[in-house]
Amino acid sequence: MIIFSLTILIVILLILVEMPVGFAFGFGALFYGFTSGIDVSYHATYGMAQVGSFSLLALPLFVMAGTLMGICGISERLLNFIDAFVGRTKGGLGVVTVIACALFGAISGSAAAAIAAIGKIMAPRMIKNGYDPGYVTGLIAVSSVLAFLIPPSIPMIVFAIATRQSVAECFLSTMFPGILLTMLYCFLNIFFLRHDMNIKVAPKKGNKEIWREIVFTGKRAVWAIVMPVLILGGIYSGICSPTEAGAVGVVYTLIVGKFVFKALSVKDVFDATLDAATIVGSVIVILFFLFVMSRGMVLASIPGQFADLLLGLSDNRIVILLIVNLLLFIMGMVIDDISGGVLAAIILMPVMQKIGVHPLHFAAIVGTNLGLGNITPPCAPLLYMAGGVTRLSLHQYVWHATKFLLFGHIPMVFLVTFVPQISLFLPLWYAGR
Repeated sequence: MIIFSLTILIVILLILVEMPVGFAFGFGALFYGFTSGIDVSYHATYGMAQVGSFSLLALPLFVMAGTLMGICGISERLLNFIDAFVGRTKGGLGVVTVIACALFGAISGSAAAAIAAIGKIMAPRMIKNGYDPGYVTGLIAVSSVLAFLIPPSIPMIVFAIATRQSVAECFLSTMFPGILLTMLYCFLNIFFLRHDMNIKVAPKKGNKEIWREIVFTGKRAVWAIVMPVLILGGIYSGICSPTEAGAVGVVYTLIVGKFVFKALSVKDVFDATLDAATIVGSVIVILFFLFVMSRGMVLASIPGQFADLLLGLSDNRIVILLIVNLLLFIMGMVIDDISGGVLAAIILMPVMQKIGVHPLHFAAIVGTNLGLGNITPPCAPLLYMAGGVTRLSLHQYVWHATKFLLFGHIPMVFLVTFVPQISLFLPLWYAGR
């Protein structure tokens, strides 16, 4: 247990000094192997088997589909369609941003892709209409987390593989919390902006003009709207697996982008493929070393020892859940969502099993907590990425993001943790249990 604690501490310190996360976990795996006397080469075969999983192939496919969407203009058509409904109300562009990030999550499964695709379009539009740049940045950052929760979710794919759960059921465990958080962010956005006199609101139109605009933008966005229906419908109808749905998404985007929008060139496809390979390549390196390290820990009974240690602090279920939430929050602050999901599956799942928490309920707890951590300093990769879009310093937007976290995300974490049916009713209904 001492070696395990020292290994985790070393990994965290290496990440804090800005060593690439994959190399930090690689060093941790080697350190743990040599100091505990395990055969690292033996566990490397397990790591290779895990990263070679068919389910994990969904990662590059969804990332590539999201990248292609941004290139061929599907994202902008989707935004214009949502804007036709709510864009002419005060704070309407903020609502458009929140809903668009949620819908984009239903296509790409990536929060970073949501910031890149939605943020780059909406940030200039909102700032031009009088929104404070810091507020815009904070809103984009917190809204991007919805892509973690609305399926298909890349972190949930990895969590499902690590815990041997159904990927489709893990998707559903975070869907309703994601919808609730989307609605809550929309409400908070309107509430926060109710007295802002600098925001320009487009002139009101008659019902006929509004309807014509909805029909016009709807026709242009229909191909974007069909995509999440196609992907999620394919998964939950049983026609295809999540990985196959990712492939369907890529093929669909290629066909629509090339032959319908006529906006994709061979170079665009090559660039999108390269981007997806780069992103997923770094993720695979991280996962490989995590699986190698986890195999050694499991054989040394570290997760069981950690569970006993945690349960020794208190026999109160509520207290244990609060401690686990705190650990997940800290984990999300230090490392990315994918690494955090695997570590949570390895270290904290035994604790959840001993206090009777359903694995799918724990999946939702992990998803909401890691999303919160990823937009909370000091590391906060999504927060900094949103700042990169608007080119602002952290102090200019951190308070705006914090307001959404305090009144939106944190209450949702507690709701998901202590009201299990919020995350369980959809997957259990789907599974017929």
